[in-house]
Amino acid sequence: MVIAFLCRIGYRRTSSLYDRFHSTYVKRMRYMFQLKEDDNACREAYNSGDFFLFHNFCPFVQQKGKTFWTPKINTAGKIKRLFGKYRESEERIEDSIVIGCSEECTPYFALDLGSLERSAIESELNGTFTKLQKAFFQLEKEDAALISTAQALLHWHEDNQYCRKTGQPTTKNLAGSKRVCHNSGIIYYPQMSPVVITLVSDGSRCLLIRQASFPKGMYSALSGFCDVGESVEETVRREVAEEVGLEVESLWYSASQHWPFPNSSLMIACHALVHPERSKISINRQELEAAKWFSLEEVVEALGREPKLSKGKDESLSFWVPPKQAIAHQLLQEWVKEQVSGPA
Repeated sequence: MVIAFLCRIGYRRTSSLYDRFHSTYVKRMRYMFQLKEDDNACREAYNSGDFFLFHNFCPFVQQKGKTFWTPKINTAGKIKRLFGKYRESEERIEDSIVIGCSEECTPYFALDLGSLERSAIESELNGTFTKLQKAFFQLEKEDAALISTAQALLHWHEDNQYCRKTGQPTTKNLAGSKRVCHNSGIIYYPQMSPVVITLVSDGSRCLLIRQASFPKGMYSALSGFCDVGESVEETVRREVAEEVGLEVESLWYSASQHWPFPNSSLMIACHALVHPERSKISINRQELEAAKWFSLEEVVEALGREPKLSKGKDESLSFWVPPKQAIAHQLLQEWVKEQVSGPA
């Protein structure tokens, strides 16, 4: 069963490659676990770690051609010197949170410098603090994932500084993987909300929707939060029925993605099939602005376009789809591939 899983995710059934995957990945995960559970180990890791900086939840970025990149300050000493220059205690470094590590087990930390003067730090580091919504689609994939994780965790710590039972302050462990109320003994762990995102098809067309909050001309897959007590399958069926008045005949899972907008969510991507003879749309106007069936040719054309995301919208396009960083784009690519080549 393990070998079958490895084959499905693209690893060949060779002992050397399996050993390399096993040793590298397991080593990283065990190291991350140690940092989260052992404050002394986390404190020691500052000395070898890389730091991603924020200012009031805005990541620090620099321009690289047409894209952004997120430079990492690679020593705790540089962070402490920065604090010293602006008369902050060196102990502020313990406000950092662990957000990951490299293949070589270099730990990655995130630190918000919201208490310091923004313009002074930008001048000092030769970059800018910008909103994640602006930077996310122009960052490299690895940096985008790390930065969105960091912002979600920083927001969670900001929102959970007091115990919901006692009202007393909570304390984070050094890694930032939990907060503890020492009066009640309650341990709080970061949470995110599960959301299904579903590409509905009737066999030859796919259904895309617009919400009023979308940039002009953008259509995407249907999505909605899971209700308490629901399975993913139940959520898919309910959301499709509620929003477009269709009944799902079958569905299957595709992939998942952490999504930081507007708050931390786990996007669970699925495909759903409805009967072509029962595919008349009935739009729920309280939820959607529009919903339409699109042909293969229309979707292929839209996937080939490059919307001007730096401005948040592209006024010249009447129909475009989310960019490749969004899991909705992956669902559309999968649907096109199935239409062209047939089911696997």
